[in-house]
Amino acid sequence: MEMVKVTVDGQTVEVPKGSTILAAAKKAGIKIPTLCHHEDLNVNAMCRICVVEVVGARTLQAACSQPVSDGMVIITNSPAVRQARKMNLELLLSNHPQDCLNCVRNQRCELQTLADQLGVQQQRFGTKTRPEYPKDDSAAALVRDPDKCILCRRCVEVCHDVQSVGAIAPANRGIKTQILPAGGVDLNNVACVQCGQCTLVCPVGALYEQDHTERVWAALADPEKHVVVQTAPAIRVSIGEEFGMEPGQVTTGQLVAALRRLGFDRVFDTDFTADLTIIEEGHELIDRLNNGGVLPMITSCSPGWIKFIEHFYPEYLDHLSTCKSPQQMFGALAKTYYAEKAGLDPKDIYVVSIMPCTAKKFECGRPEMSSTGYPDVDAVLTTRELGKMLRQAGIVFSELPEEQYDEPFGITTGAGVIFGASGGVMEAALRTVYEVVTNETLPSVDFTAVRGIEGIKEAEVDLKGTKVKVAVANGLGNARKLMDLIKEGKADYQFIEIMCCPGGCIGGGGQPIPTTNEIRKKRIEAIYEADADLPLRKSHENPAVKTLYEEFLDKPLGEKSHQLLHTHYTKRNKYPQKSVG
Repeated sequence: MEMVKVTVDGQTVEVPKGSTILAAAKKAGIKIPTLCHHEDLNVNAMCRICVVEVVGARTLQAACSQPVSDGMVIITNSPAVRQARKMNLELLLSNHPQDCLNCVRNQRCELQTLADQLGVQQQRFGTKTRPEYPKDDSAAALVRDPDKCILCRRCVEVCHDVQSVGAIAPANRGIKTQILPAGGVDLNNVACVQCGQCTLVCPVGALYEQDHTERVWAALADPEKHVVVQTAPAIRVSIGEEFGMEPGQVTTGQLVAALRRLGFDRVFDTDFTADLTIIEEGHELIDRLNNGGVLPMITSCSPGWIKFIEHFYPEYLDHLSTCKSPQQMFGALAKTYYAEKAGLDPKDIYVVSIMPCTAKKFECGRPEMSSTGYPDVDAVLTTRELGKMLRQAGIVFSELPEEQYDEPFGITTGAGVIFGASGGVMEAALRTVYEVVTNETLPSVDFTAVRGIEGIKEAEVDLKGTKVKVAVANGLGNARKLMDLIKEGKADYQFIEIMCCPGGCIGGGGQPIPTTNEIRKKRIEAIYEADADLPLRKSHENPAVKTLYEEFLDKPLGEKSHQLLHTHYTKRNKYPQKSVG
């Protein structure tokens, strides 16, 4: 690799040819302020906050986009640079609502942080020149506040280039420029999958999740309600970040303790129904393989992915596993099996989910998700919303003792835990399918070929002479590539896992901000660490799941299982629909 020497504020460093000034400055130990730049997205150089002086150049250069050349001399902190950065920031702020106290990103806003860093202590410029636009809260999972948008285009990049959805884009020109759905319709009326990846990259409060915290507080305060909570596998490796902990810390015990202190009547683990999903989904795969069913079978536990295929590939809905997601299976069982065991009326049980995913808010409201006559799940809190509630309650997370989940939905396996990472559902399924089909013990439960955040991963498993080819697609951009291969007859797989969000649930749209690829990798390492530490690592060995079948469900794919744990999906239009009102 060809290297070049550059001088940054008097420090000479060597960097690969083609590196940006931003990268060279980082090598020199200097952090140049940025706003539109995001380390996992393409460079667009819109905000001009990162400008620097390059000796010999006539104008200031954007550090995020300007490549270095050999012998380049860069000055990052001259009076002209400081003045330009401050001016550019003040111009952005002049068209931004000054209501920080009422913003979901207050004290966690990149614009607010930069204002403090660059010494902007008063608003020098006059009246806001951009038109004011109404808030769009039409979608079940997301809210779009165009008045707070700074037009950085990060959300556009992630929606188009990472997720390949294209639900939002720049429209109009000059001061009338907006980032909005095609045709100017509401977010609910386009093919938005509500994955929330846009909320992770938005530097301000222009995109965020629909808030369920008040309805949960109300349920907790209602003496007539028996409020149970379930926690997704990915929460245990991310909730600590809401309280200043380093990414990748496993905080399962503290998480349980925190939820008890909030007042939940029972604290359960979604990993239990992740194990149950594997039993049902694994037997469904075996049935399809043996009886000429539709192949490849594709996983169905990611609601953003389900909405994506409903919009963009509806002709392939028969390829989806009919299994509900673990979240919805839990809700159905909470209002049937658990209600019977606890002697409770299902109407009095209020089910709350703690999820890394904004699309789970959409999923819980689907009409298909009420097999008991009541919604399977009543409210969904993201990791960020749980952090907010714990702060409101004054709970010091880092000082909590470790506590255990309640039974019967607290006994889980490592296979349930790894649902939180891309490739985890596939690996968990293979651990069970192999042993059920071959009646032999796996020599190793670790299917490392399907792990990681690479785009599309492949593996082949020999089930006593039956070769099963599997694939894992990480994020919707890669899901589209895989679905196109299937459409063209170029994909010879029998089983496919697709997770909507990059990295899987650990990178979900409801996770702590920032969520970068570096942080995703740390969370994934922690997920597999939690898996390895558990005494049981195969779903079919979960004793509580065995008891569930003995006492209630009878058998996998049985009549009661189909009624409570399986569902169907809906063809949706992928083109904008006219907004109502």
